[in-house]
Amino acid sequence: MIKTFKNKDLQSLWETGKSKIDSRLHKRIIRRLDTLEAASQVSDVNIPGYDFHMLRGFNPARYTIHVNGPWCITFEFIDGHAIHVDLEQYH
Repeated sequence: MIKTFKNKDLQSLWETGKSKIDSRLHKRIIRRLDTLEAASQVSDVNIPGYDFHMLRGFNPARYTIHVNGPWCITFEFIDGHAIHVDLEQYH
């Protein structure tokens, strides 16, 4: 379940379906946020095509799932909740 967002535009897309985020990414982002919302443990997000992995150098652990091109959704997963969910270009 998604508990908190770090990115206000990502939160707006999730809550209203509207955002300043490139509209070509909306469908893929929503699909991945739906997966995060349904997840009860972090391994539930490990879906083929999402390139799910843990990012190095973060404590607590931070994870990423690929959206498109350089765009990824990053998050922490604590007590069954995705927190600090963000949309980043980190490559």
